[in-house]
Amino acid sequence: MAKKRDRRVAPSSTGKGRVESSTQQDQPGHSASSDRRLILIFVVFFIVSPAISVLVYRIKYASPTKRTESYVFQRGLVKADVDYQEILAENSKVSENTSRQHYTYPILAYITPWNSRGYELAKRFNSKFTHISPVWYDLKSQGTGLILEGKHNADIGWILELRKSGNAWLLPRVVLEAFPAEFLTRKKQRNKAINLIVTECKEMGYDGIVLESWSRWAAYGILHDPSMRNLALQFIEQLGHALHSVSSARNDKQQLQLVYVIGPPHSEKLQKHDFGPEDLQSLSDAVDGFSLMTYDFSGPQNPGPSAPLKWIRSTLQLLLGTAGNSARSPAHKIFLGINFYGNDFVLAGGLGGGAITGRDYLSLLEKHKPVLQWEKNSAEHLFFYSDGNDIKHAVFYPSLLSISVRLEEARSWGCGISIWEIGQGLDYFFDLL
Repeated sequence: MAKKRDRRVAPSSTGKGRVESSTQQDQPGHSASSDRRLILIFVVFFIVSPAISVLVYRIKYASPTKRTESYVFQRGLVKADVDYQEILAENSKVSENTSRQHYTYPILAYITPWNSRGYELAKRFNSKFTHISPVWYDLKSQGTGLILEGKHNADIGWILELRKSGNAWLLPRVVLEAFPAEFLTRKKQRNKAINLIVTECKEMGYDGIVLESWSRWAAYGILHDPSMRNLALQFIEQLGHALHSVSSARNDKQQLQLVYVIGPPHSEKLQKHDFGPEDLQSLSDAVDGFSLMTYDFSGPQNPGPSAPLKWIRSTLQLLLGTAGNSARSPAHKIFLGINFYGNDFVLAGGLGGGAITGRDYLSLLEKHKPVLQWEKNSAEHLFFYSDGNDIKHAVFYPSLLSISVRLEEARSWGCGISIWEIGQGLDYFFDLL
């Protein structure tokens, strides 16, 4: 993060340049004026600048002191040399004060119907989150029209309980599965989609939606066409403004929100189909947040860490550029993706394996009693084991340290975070938030 520290001190060096240029304009004989300027320079560089530096230091580093008070830090559990017995013994123990926040930026928590544990955790740790997104809806083509599927997933009782337990905004996810070539080129279909979404929010009392469409549009290959790409951006903008024109059922002073899901670039250089910094800027007025999927870096065909720290940094660098954490940066609208799931990859006897939940992970620890390793480059924990057929596996699963490191990375950029998904994690992860 040295480069970002350099960016933070840039204003001071610019200020120094302005002071130096003003002294060069002094004329001979104006000794009193020169003396005053020398005194001013002394004050600026030896009194004001150190004072500002102390203030910046306190702003940046005062909060870590507060964070170390979280229950997992108190118990000394956030560390590299963790062992399996400690995880088995401690993972279910959390602070009695489940409403206390240790992370002050926005936190979006995803919940999936196929992992019902997330529903209970959303109620239990509601105060930790600013946004909760149950994965409920799909917007699909039906003949020449559209249909919004998934209302049967919406649990009214759970919504009412959620409202009572905290103030997190409820934004169900909608996946746009309509055929993009037809959808984007037909104004009536775009208007119909917006009407379906806005109407559902009104009827169900939602605070907005999380929309996922970019990855599907990229898969169909339409984003390589400049005109289609422009239509795609126009639709997102139109939807955002339509939602903003409606007040939330809970608070008539709050507009309905739009969070848009974006994937990380597929290479170090942005491709035509990638969502880039220009897209981020163009949609910043219409979109309230961007859920960045910085996970799934590895897969069964290329086993490895889920979200290497260097990859996360390079992704943020590509999206935010040199603006970084400046006032004009859209970083505050980024929800940096953090995975609460892991992967169990097959390393020998044929590639394979896949995602595991916290329950799966604990079972593997109990059965194989492995030695956990901290991999510095990726900032992730992993372990190896051999199954009953003597086939070697590598298991990558989040740890308190790996999550803590990513929270600090997001904080350094001024980003929020999004968690996929809370039902797949371990209970004591929430003490970090």
